[in-house]
Amino acid sequence: MLFSFINMKLRDQYASLDLLCEDLNIDKEQLISQLSAAGFEYNAELNKFW
Repeated sequence: MLFSFINMKLRDQYASLDLLCEDLNIDKEQLISQLSAAGFEYNAELNKFW
């Protein structure tokens, strides 16, 4: 669910993960760690987790 929510926000509202984390007051490294533990990694070029 977190994966889908973050990718939706990145697709619809934010040009980068940095902007999303800053605006929503999310710890970027913790978010990356949580999604990495579930098997996803962030691709900055595509601006999405996959």
